[in-house]
Amino acid sequence: MATTVYLAERIWTLDAEHPRARALAVRDGRVLAVGSPDDVRAAAPGAREVDLGDATVVPGLVDAHAHIHGLGRSLTTVRLEKAPSVDEVVRRLAQAPASSFQGDWLLGRGWDQNEWPGGAFPGREALDARFPSTPVFLTRVDHHAAWVNGEALRRAGITRDTEDPEGGRILRDARGAPTGVLVDNAMDVVAAAMPPPTKDQLETRLRAALERCAQVGLTGIHDAGMDLEAFRVLQQWDAQGTLPLRVYAMAAGQGDERHAYLEQGPWQGRMLTMRAVKFLADGALGSRGAALHEDYSDEPGQRGLLLMSPEELESRTLAFMARGFQVCIHAIGDRANTLVVDVLLRASEVTGTQALRHRVEHAQILRREDITRLGAAKLVASVQPTHATSDMPWAETRLGRERLRGAYAWRSLKEAGANLALGSDFPIENPDVLAGLYAARTRQDATGRPEGGWRSEEVLTGQEALEGFTLGPAWASFEEARRGRLVTGQDADFVALSVDPVEGAARGLVDARVLATVVAGVEVFRESPCLLLTR
Repeated sequence: MATTVYLAERIWTLDAEHPRARALAVRDGRVLAVGSPDDVRAAAPGAREVDLGDATVVPGLVDAHAHIHGLGRSLTTVRLEKAPSVDEVVRRLAQAPASSFQGDWLLGRGWDQNEWPGGAFPGREALDARFPSTPVFLTRVDHHAAWVNGEALRRAGITRDTEDPEGGRILRDARGAPTGVLVDNAMDVVAAAMPPPTKDQLETRLRAALERCAQVGLTGIHDAGMDLEAFRVLQQWDAQGTLPLRVYAMAAGQGDERHAYLEQGPWQGRMLTMRAVKFLADGALGSRGAALHEDYSDEPGQRGLLLMSPEELESRTLAFMARGFQVCIHAIGDRANTLVVDVLLRASEVTGTQALRHRVEHAQILRREDITRLGAAKLVASVQPTHATSDMPWAETRLGRERLRGAYAWRSLKEAGANLALGSDFPIENPDVLAGLYAARTRQDATGRPEGGWRSEEVLTGQEALEGFTLGPAWASFEEARRGRLVTGQDADFVALSVDPVEGAARGLVDARVLATVVAGVEVFRESPCLLLTR
């Protein structure tokens, strides 16, 4: 491969000895030299040059918790984000493109009853009126609840006599009839009646997702629970050399596919890695499925859901640890986080796998003593900054003021010793990594509210936020020797931005642009004509 020198106003290397540079040389997918333009040119005589002008270059940005197939499905089915009412949802469904159908099922995602007058969960009546014979399956914004119509319930065999599955709730009206809203494991009962996507459909979704990730400046994704079919497609693309971004895949450990992953064991390709497994301990806060020690403040008697028994969670954890997998467990509520820290500490001691850098995915609401335990054990706290800014309008209503002290507590986790790896949880949030950097620094929405930031004692600095999307994911995926910094010999993964995310005003991140995304020295995205060839 030809040698290329990139010139920019500033390059943040995240190398403690030489944190800033003005030039970067790339050869054979690795960083050849970093430093001043003269020094880098001397190290790469005759190289092709690319002048990025006043751009800021940072090490490759990685989303440490995301769902590639889910993003692809959200990009190709009916999008319901920010729909202000049930009527608007139905209107969008009526205009659904052909790609929104899986078999004859109409799919959509992103509804949020908190956006609607009254904030109550919807019923199936509006869907039945418009779609009496077409099954409709609409996932909530957090993917922990589904809203379906009567035809979908009929095909799944759900009636007033159907019992709630373990770890799930079928919401019912005053007469005991299903309303059409299913929480957590109850969703699976209906999903099992749906035909799977075709191979072409799956590939279309995956390509759309990867393209979108490159456009927003991601050089890598930690996929939190990859299904086997998607993994096989990415394996094929990796073998063909057509996988554009780095994917650190966590095996889907919740369902029966876990047996195939256990049999296979950890797997390493060129751009694709599978050496982790993902379990879910509980549901989500927005659908009141997050498992809490005490009742929800806005629903007395309800404490959320554990999606599998503590005994089953520990059994699966032990099995995958013994097979050499890093174990990553979704935990939102404080009861779930207590359980997950207990399980990870106990199981890693039994199996002698503390070096596998086990992870708490979300680590969203914790008791202070569990923050201390998580940090002392040097577990990875895989957190999502935009979850805080999305949830802040209603989180206190769910939890009350006292429980908020341990919620979305990034600085507390970091100071306790946890290794922070930042992500978005897309498609639950947008894959826009710049929005994540902004939320981490400000704890504000895009309009700058609330003034001073929501629970501002938990903000991160500009450098800490950048490290959370670079060094943090690299360490959490065992790649800190190859990625996360821009130093000689490391992989040439980097992103050119229109603003400085470290020393520039945080507000500038709201309207910032990704100018180029480079993975292993290959430009997988660029905003034309931002790159000026100088020779």
